[in-house]
Amino acid sequence: MSNLFAKLEYEAFRAGINPRTKEAQDWFRKKAQSMRRVNRQDLLQDEQVKLVNRQNPLIGSMNMFFYDPKHKETLPYYDRFPLAVIVGPAPNGFYGLNLHYLPNVLRAKLLDALLDITNNKKYDETTRFQISYRTLQASSKTRFFKPCYKHYLTRHVKSRLARVEAPEWEIATFLPTADFEKSSAANVYAQSRKAI
Repeated sequence: MSNLFAKLEYEAFRAGINPRTKEAQDWFRKKAQSMRRVNRQDLLQDEQVKLVNRQNPLIGSMNMFFYDPKHKETLPYYDRFPLAVIVGPAPNGFYGLNLHYLPNVLRAKLLDALLDITNNKKYDETTRFQISYRTLQASSKTRFFKPCYKHYLTRHVKSRLARVEAPEWEIATFLPTADFEKSSAANVYAQSRKAI
């Protein structure tokens, strides 16, 4: 069983990094950039994530999963391994913010804004993002959300949801796990900047 999250948490602790700080985000971002590849299958088995039923995604939670879009032939590009914050229910699925659609700098800014709207400051298994489409639209701090906002169909989720709890949000946000099909990450980021 993988323990990548625990390993990175330990390394950050040894480096004297305080969680949920700008310093922590910078440290995890640099660490992620130095990593070549992450085995996505192993990551879903990591001891720090909780596998949950894809039929009942928890609003405000962060999740990783394999996805095969219904209209993949007509999409200009898509991510086969989203890292999505569940925003709410949608017809035949759910709405989610897939953080992979942003380059790391903008991803960090969006994560900062999201950390301001959690249900508590414990940063444990009870902590959730308190978001809706309306709250995302209402704040200039979350203006980077638009290219990330996706409608996921439950029937096209090809794995259980791997829920990432609050202590690991920063790590998951910067892990190089995006799996873009039909486009390079650089092009996806360029299109996202245009959308913003």
